[in-house]
Amino acid sequence: MKIIIIANRLPVRIERNDESFSIERSEGGLATGLGSLETDTEKFWVGWPGIHTDDENEKETITQELHALNFHPVFLSAEQIENYYEGYSNSTIWPLCHYFFSFIAYRTDFWEAYKEVNALFCKEALPFIDNDDIVWVQDYQLMLLPKMLRDKKPKISIGYFHHIPFPSYELFRVLPQREEILEGLLGADLIGFHTHDYMRHFISAIYRVLELNCTLDEVMLKDRIVHVDTFPMGINYELFHHAPSLPEVKKKAAMLRQQLGDKTVILSVDRLDYSKGILHRLNGFAQFLQNNPAYHNRVSLAMIVVPSRDNVDIYADLKTKIDQSIGEINGKYSRLGWTPIFYFYQSFSFEELIAMYDIANVALVTPLRDGMNLVAKEYLAAKSNDSGVLILSEMAGASIELQDAIIINPNDTDQIEAAILQALNMPLEEREQRLQKMQKKISHRNVKKWANDFIDELWSIKTQNQEILQKIVGRRQLNQIKSAYDDATSRLILLDYDGTLSPFVDNPENAAPSEALLNTIRELVADKKNKVVINSGRNHQILDKWFSGIELDFGAEHGVFYKENGVWHKNLQEEVIWDEEIMDILHHTIDKTPRSYLEQKETSLVFHYRKVDIWLADLRSQQLINALIGPCSRLNLQIVPGNKIVEIKPSDFNKGSETLRRLAQDTYDFILAIGDDTTDEDMFRVLPPEGISIKVGNFSPIAKYRIPLQSSVIPFLLNLIKR
Repeated sequence: MKIIIIANRLPVRIERNDESFSIERSEGGLATGLGSLETDTEKFWVGWPGIHTDDENEKETITQELHALNFHPVFLSAEQIENYYEGYSNSTIWPLCHYFFSFIAYRTDFWEAYKEVNALFCKEALPFIDNDDIVWVQDYQLMLLPKMLRDKKPKISIGYFHHIPFPSYELFRVLPQREEILEGLLGADLIGFHTHDYMRHFISAIYRVLELNCTLDEVMLKDRIVHVDTFPMGINYELFHHAPSLPEVKKKAAMLRQQLGDKTVILSVDRLDYSKGILHRLNGFAQFLQNNPAYHNRVSLAMIVVPSRDNVDIYADLKTKIDQSIGEINGKYSRLGWTPIFYFYQSFSFEELIAMYDIANVALVTPLRDGMNLVAKEYLAAKSNDSGVLILSEMAGASIELQDAIIINPNDTDQIEAAILQALNMPLEEREQRLQKMQKKISHRNVKKWANDFIDELWSIKTQNQEILQKIVGRRQLNQIKSAYDDATSRLILLDYDGTLSPFVDNPENAAPSEALLNTIRELVADKKNKVVINSGRNHQILDKWFSGIELDFGAEHGVFYKENGVWHKNLQEEVIWDEEIMDILHHTIDKTPRSYLEQKETSLVFHYRKVDIWLADLRSQQLINALIGPCSRLNLQIVPGNKIVEIKPSDFNKGSETLRRLAQDTYDFILAIGDDTTDEDMFRVLPPEGISIKVGNFSPIAKYRIPLQSSVIPFLLNLIKR
């Protein structure tokens, strides 16, 4: 087994030196985390090497050197870099995920390049991926890749991690390629996000765009369960915590203190990007200076802005506005010996950055939207010998963990000003207590834990999905069941109706059996060795009408009614009179839930919500269940959640009680029960050990077998009875 990491960039720096190349490993957060995986398994990387060349000989030279490091380069043309990376990835997906709707660029050539490059990554990775390997795809540039890999290698285990925010459905729905993107991601077995908010938004999009069934953190597919979970990314805590004691860092820290003077230093570190809230931060600092003249000549803001895409108009314009804003603030407030803002538009070396963290009294980290923001964690980790205060945007993923920071809304300059004042006036003891609490969290939830937690969960999901595959009724399983069927002399066959023999429809009254189903039932009943029972929640009158003329037994309304030898019987003798409180709760819920309705059977009430918006349906069904618990418990009634329904019925009878009644009447050497929802699991539970239970649709740990699609049930029955 191997672990194959596929990311947009390989963790290397490649430079041309006359007629050769120098290649060095680069140790960013991702490379560090993935390099620290606690496994002896060999690791491979696939990604763009960060250099463009059209020379085939140069490509071959670079490839050979990278292969020696287990790195597999994907070379991109200048046009692909422009349209895939700068285009769809950073001009469509990036603004979409960071809630900058007006910045989203919709261009067909961007999308075509995105598909093309994802396919290139797939082509490069496939030759050395084996069925027992784990593949971990990284980030938004490769959202189509999991499905591409799955289509070619269905048995591999695939994980995907989304390093940026995932937007709410109301924003995600504007993306023209929303279905393709989600289907691409669902090629993975495990999809990871930094926070539960992003996870919730993703599952909401799956519900609404693809209309797939989701159970909490699981998305149900035909042959797999896709798990969705949170894995807050951390940093190499030990590296940052001990770095301030390095001689080179101490030297640079001393130089910086001399340059910045004896002022209190507020530090800001960002890549040039509109999502980082740099202009809002400058406005907040300007407001602080205007309203608090006592701090003039005492406090300076050290602002590091790392160049990024400043050849793009939006970024170039942002850079101009930042320059102008800083110039205006410094022009207005500067004094001899004091500069309000020290501005560094450049990249800092590791040692220089640690030195900045070391001397800064306050870190001002206020992105308008950020997947995690590791700068906040790096700053905290580096504060080994001094207390530091973190001001953190609530829009950064890190704010979920770092609740001892001063949390602010980055759009509110009043809050920025107030946070700066609070940080500057915070007592030493409080600063130290807050810092120690946050350091304890980030030292535990480090990048090593992030990577290992993800791989561990992916490995467990691989095992679970293998079990699911083994339960699916394929050729081998069908042959086993058919062999038992053919050898039997007395058979009991219990079949649910809705979702099993017949597909779900918006209006349950329109779910009459097809001619193919009727013919299949006739064939089953014609064999005198078979006792065929449709064991359903349907009312007995409609079942009698639909299967008129067929000598068939029934269990109806979850075992309250049953039909044998052409005669209907009722287990419940007293008439069911529905409590006024229960009826009021139901009608109140229906009034608040458009497209829902109430079905009243002779012995049960059913709240239907198949046509209701998924989010509202989940909310109302849970509210209804909560409201019904009291009166139903008092009246000994059972609340049964089903497939897009909530049913209220007498608690003494269910599909299981009807099954036990049938089993007590005779001896059978072949027993088969097929159903699709939780009420059918009552049947499965009471079967004897040799009984055969088959769940239709979603995976069930109770059923022995599984048929993923309802449309496969009739073909299964026909294969079972054919001679």
